[in-house]
Amino acid sequence: MQKRINIQNKKARFEYEILDQFTAGIVLTGTEIKSIRNSKASIAESFCEFNERGELFAVNMYIEEYAFGTRFNHRPRGSRKLLLNKRELNKLHKQVKNSGLTIVPLKLFINDKGFAKMLIALVRGKKLYDKRETLKDRDNKRDLDRIKKSFNK
Repeated sequence: MQKRINIQNKKARFEYEILDQFTAGIVLTGTEIKSIRNSKASIAESFCEFNERGELFAVNMYIEEYAFGTRFNHRPRGSRKLLLNKRELNKLHKQVKNSGLTIVPLKLFINDKGFAKMLIALVRGKKLYDKRETLKDRDNKRDLDRIKKSFNK
């Protein structure tokens, strides 16, 4: 039985308002995928950007060096190419260029076939009052759940 790999960017949902989501494949080397399968990766500080040829890359994504790798081990921080359909790439490129939106990775996971996939989102930054509202809603929900739990006993 294979354990489920689910590496999330929890800060992104708090910092940004999510407009649209896409699932993208990632171009990885052998030692990178082995480290991801051991859950030795982080997408907390990463973001996505286009290069001059219109390709999408995940920048500043951290994948720890594989412990049993040789001198051909990968670099821990670097940009990794994301794989999307041409139509999706054009749509994202137009949105980022014209509207000033950002592309942020939300989740890194391994699908049923064993391929590494990344859930990316087209986002807009939240204002300070929106963040306060999110915190208030979270606290209210927690209090309500606590009251329901004590009431059901």
